[in-house]
Amino acid sequence: MAIQEVYFNTGILPISSNQKTNSYLKEVGTSCGIDKNMTFHVARHTFATTVMLSNGVPIETVSKLLGHTKLSTTQIYARVVESKISEDISNLLERFRDKKSKSA
Repeated sequence: MAIQEVYFNTGILPISSNQKTNSYLKEVGTSCGIDKNMTFHVARHTFATTVMLSNGVPIETVSKLLGHTKLSTTQIYARVVESKISEDISNLLERFRDKKSKSA
C-alpha cells in the first residue's frame, strides 16, 4: 500500500484543495512577515532544492519523495545551489588527500 493511500484514503489527514493550501501558505507567510508569492509549487520547489539537495540528499531520494516517476522530472527544477557545488568539490579533494596519505 502506498503512503498516500495509508494517510489520505483512511481519513487520518485532511485533503485540501490546491487553492486552500495556497491560502494557508499565504496566511502563514503574512504571519511570519514574509512578503513573497507563496504557493504549494514554490514550497515544493524550495523543499527539494534548499532543504533536501543543499543538505546532501541524493537527487534519486528527492525524486522519489516528490513522487516523480522519472529522475529527469526532478532534474528540471532541482537546480544545484552554488554553495553545494563548492562543498562537493571540497569533499572530493578531501577524499583524494585521504587516499594519498593512506597510500604513502
